[in-house]
Amino acid sequence: MASHSDTLVVFFGATAGANGGKLGSDEREIILLVWQIVDLREKKVGKLHRCLVKPDTLELADQCKEETGLSLDDVVNAEPLDKVLLQFQQSVTSELKCLDRSSYTLCVNSPLVIRQVLHPEASKKNLVLPECFFSFVDLRKEFEKCCPNTGPANKLEIASMLEHVGLAAVSEQLMGVREVRSMVQLILRILAEPYNHNFSLVETVKYKFDSGTCSKTEPVDNETIIRARGLPWQSSDQDIARFFKGLNIAKGGVALCLNAQGRRNGEALVRFVNSEHRDLALERHKHHMGSRYIEVYKATGEEFLKIAGGTSNEVTQFLSKENQVIIRMRGLPFTATPQEVLDFLGPESPVTDGAEGLLFVKYPDGRPTGDAFVLFSCDEYAQNAMKKHRQILGKRYIELFRSTAAEVQQVLTRYLSTPLISTLPASPIVPVPVLATPPFLPTASSSRDCVRLRGLPYTAGIEDILEFMGEHTADIKPHGVHMVLNQQGRPSGDAFIQMKSPDKAFMVSQKCHKKTMKDRYVEVFQCSTEEMSIVLMGGTLNRSGLSPPPCKLPCLSPPTAYAFPTPPTILSEAALYQPPLLAAPRPHQATHSPALAYYPPQPHLYMNMNYTAYYPSPPVSPSTVSYFAAPPSVAAAVAAQPHHAAAAAAAAAAASSPVLPQPGALVRMQGLPYNTGVKDILSFFQGYQYAPEEYGSMVQMSEQARSLIQPKEWLCL
Repeated sequence: MASHSDTLVVFFGATAGANGGKLGSDEREIILLVWQIVDLREKKVGKLHRCLVKPDTLELADQCKEETGLSLDDVVNAEPLDKVLLQFQQSVTSELKCLDRSSYTLCVNSPLVIRQVLHPEASKKNLVLPECFFSFVDLRKEFEKCCPNTGPANKLEIASMLEHVGLAAVSEQLMGVREVRSMVQLILRILAEPYNHNFSLVETVKYKFDSGTCSKTEPVDNETIIRARGLPWQSSDQDIARFFKGLNIAKGGVALCLNAQGRRNGEALVRFVNSEHRDLALERHKHHMGSRYIEVYKATGEEFLKIAGGTSNEVTQFLSKENQVIIRMRGLPFTATPQEVLDFLGPESPVTDGAEGLLFVKYPDGRPTGDAFVLFSCDEYAQNAMKKHRQILGKRYIELFRSTAAEVQQVLTRYLSTPLISTLPASPIVPVPVLATPPFLPTASSSRDCVRLRGLPYTAGIEDILEFMGEHTADIKPHGVHMVLNQQGRPSGDAFIQMKSPDKAFMVSQKCHKKTMKDRYVEVFQCSTEEMSIVLMGGTLNRSGLSPPPCKLPCLSPPTAYAFPTPPTILSEAALYQPPLLAAPRPHQATHSPALAYYPPQPHLYMNMNYTAYYPSPPVSPSTVSYFAAPPSVAAAVAAQPHHAAAAAAAAAAASSPVLPQPGALVRMQGLPYNTGVKDILSFFQGYQYAPEEYGSMVQMSEQARSLIQPKEWLCL
């Protein structure tokens, strides 16, 4: 007998779309429910019930019409799902009383009707399902246990199971009725001799998602992890768990991913209790969360641990209080105290254990980052705290977000991995971070299979672009959306999109040009992969043509800064979270002889560089490039000769040594004060010769420098 009861309710459902093995994969609503009671003790059956359900969207797929024999007219006058479920509960309760039974367990031929249809639809419609729908037995698994030589359960069909036990197929024409009667016959057969089967494999559906922590050393099965993309930026772990309603997520198994700036990037890694639930989750690819569709892909346990795993004792202690709601606060004044934060949240949203429920995020040297995490004992208190979003504390407005235990681990790991200046490696070249996963910039090509979007709202994200593209999103290459950022790492209003063919790119440029996005019209132009790569590397694309990126200009920063090892190496976990490294200022050399800078030759691979990890636009400053003094022989030769002779000597030395040739006798100055004038520059070079005809260009350069340079604490030539 079943572990929960000695009564089974054989249950079947059909949707307005795909049925059978693809049931629930297309998000279509339930239109048919059929059920019948089986008394396991007396081996008797009750009355068969067949109810039509009226969907909110009155539309039936052709496949549904063919398989079910139903038409739109049949379901228009039916009851909605909530009333049909109430009718189901009342009829089953009434029959149980007649049989002198008090409880029952659902029996289905596949978990799809419960996990992939009923629970997701009830969640979207905010329906509270009866308790009976949170546990069930799968007839296929019970049959596999009863007859182990029949093959794996997921391959079994009703017809093959009937044949195996010597029963003829049911000749009923109505869909649902045929399946339920076949299941009832099969159950009665395996209850009798010689099988005497005992129904005991009861599966459960979790009522809610349990938050928790994950250790770096915890083993994680690769077959239980998925990556969800396209999530709303304000979504929490509970929202993601609701999207996967019906499937059991492991404790603390939702990890929101953050970008290099510590903001959510619309992705999450989700860990399920087993591979069966992971496979069902993959069937929800492009299902909707609100008005947005979510992409679902396979991922690995290593990826999950990089995001969700933690080793900090402080975090472990902070998250030791289970079933707490976590809120992340961002933008706090660096001088904010725990009491000021508690006063800001107010008495209507009390923090768990007062100041003990606050976790301030700090750099390794103890400096505050402006982030903090807060624990609340219930969702009501958290909702009250969320009302303080963008309110002022001190002189700053504070942002509040629903957070997760995995996000706490990730944020702490990211900031604690930030290196200090004193701990920088002594390597002469600062390595460029290279991620181990796509996307990489494509190889330059003249094929015009890309489009450029210009005039995007600065708040626009990838999801907004996909919505803007509409039906053309199906023609975008995987990882084919590239946001163009400015020097401060903020959106520039431009984006490039790789399409599957030049024809698709042309069609998008025609259909979407000057289409509106958030009250702004966006210009859409067709372009080539080469043009896209040049712009993403810091070049320009305008009416006057293409301008190469800084790494291709001989007089600017050395191109070796843009090269990375081949093949690309996988970074350590700490490096994945590092912000751009800051090189220590060069010590001032009290010498009047200039030392030429030279750069070891490196392969030029900038076209294949991962721009998401390093984005040199406009030209990189000396803070990210290592400079080297010229060999003593070269420096001495230069100091002993006049200006033009020095240039010749430098050229000769460059030709005979493994260094890149320098552009004549020109020097480049960075880090000039904003009020620098020509006289200041001439005074700086007092004691060196320069050509009088260079005065005019020097005046022009100084004016341009005022608008281009960034304030630095040092000067670099």
